[in-house]
Amino acid sequence: MRLNEYRILWVLVFFDLPTETKKERSTASKFRKEIMRDGFAMFQFSIYLRHCSSRENADVHIKRVKRLLPSKGHIGIMTITDKQFGMMELFYGKEEKSLPDTPQQLELF
Repeated sequence: MRLNEYRILWVLVFFDLPTETKKERSTASKFRKEIMRDGFAMFQFSIYLRHCSSRENADVHIKRVKRLLPSKGHIGIMTITDKQFGMMELFYGKEEKSLPDTPQQLELF
């Protein structure tokens, strides 16, 4: 099946982790670094996203995030299509900004 804007997905991870103690800060930092190692990029503070070429690929990365979940805090995982992502409007103050670039996928067939 060819890639299209309805098959390509974006996985978003939202989190609010406790950071009151040194151990909690370390845990929060480790979680953030590990999801970044898996290819997630910061979209906003405590919101990270990753481009996935298919549902199967998205499921792999969602499972990895679930294995990293800390024992405390609030974490949300949401998957949206590339079409939905492309309809988002972004602003910095009143100035409209463009969406992040979609990573280019090498197609072999």
